[in-house]
Amino acid sequence: PNPNPNPNPNPNPNPNNNSPSSIFPMAAIASLSFPALGQSDKISNFAPARPLGSVSVVCRRFSRRSLTSSRASTSSSRSIIHCMSSVTDVPPVSETKSNFLKAYKRPIPSIYNTVLQELIVQQHLMRYKRTYRYDPVFALGFVTVYDQLMEGYPSDQDRDAIFKAYVEALNEDPKQYRIDAQKIEEWARTQTSASLVDFSTRDGEVEALLKDIAGRAGSKEGFSYSRFFAVGLFRLLELAGATDPTVLDKLCASLNINKKSVDRDLDVYRNLLSKLVQAKELLKEYVEREKKKRGERAESQKTNETISKCMGDSIYIPSFLVERKP
Repeated sequence: PNPNPNPNPNPNPNPNNNSPSSIFPMAAIASLSFPALGQSDKISNFAPARPLGSVSVVCRRFSRRSLTSSRASTSSSRSIIHCMSSVTDVPPVSETKSNFLKAYKRPIPSIYNTVLQELIVQQHLMRYKRTYRYDPVFALGFVTVYDQLMEGYPSDQDRDAIFKAYVEALNEDPKQYRIDAQKIEEWARTQTSASLVDFSTRDGEVEALLKDIAGRAGSKEGFSYSRFFAVGLFRLLELAGATDPTVLDKLCASLNINKKSVDRDLDVYRNLLSKLVQAKELLKEYVEREKKKRGERAESQKTNETISKCMGDSIYIPSFLVERKP
């Protein structure tokens, strides 16, 4: 598949669309297509060595800035889950990785494992910052990133098990991530471009969550910006069918979020998806090539066995050539 498809916004988007299939045409993310990773066939559970060198670099870039953009917090809210860590109870990265490997013991193809290992290290560092705060938009962003990275995994059951092991290794609740992401997705599907940015004028559960985020971000107390949050914003726009590039500007302004940071982070995310598409295509070609080679070897062996059998059955040895014992 083409990792950088041309934008083709739908002027009459379907609000009930259950898959991230539209393209949001803005300068920073004009070539981002969420379903791009799902266009290849299922991939066999083996991979050539080190297929994701460039993807690994982009993945580190994806999370690194999140670690330096968090803001301090002293407030609390019943609308979000607060995750704080003191210096004394922060586990080392090795413990988080070990917890993940203990929870999910099956081998993971390197096309996926390389990125997962990068993400879990970076998310560990972000998760255990003293100022870290969980919120549903962040959850939506992480779920979106995870689902896109793992698109095409050989087993849906294993993909869900990996998600559970990953989040629990960070001492968080995978069910809460999924519940919050689904809740906001369902809400966004019922919104328009105008209602999405005017959340502050309405009442509702999700509206209250967004108001809380806007308040904390505006006061610079209790809001930890990350690239997962940026991806969550983009997903909201996509589900609402917001094709006007100015909608993101207005939404960032309503939430008191730095638009330049969001643009930059979405651009990095698009780059990551693009490289993953290319890597998966290379892996697919490798798998098909190896299958073809195995088939050719099996066919050649079968032919040789058939020839040997035919020759053994048809060779005639005259009786006078057979040595007779006296």
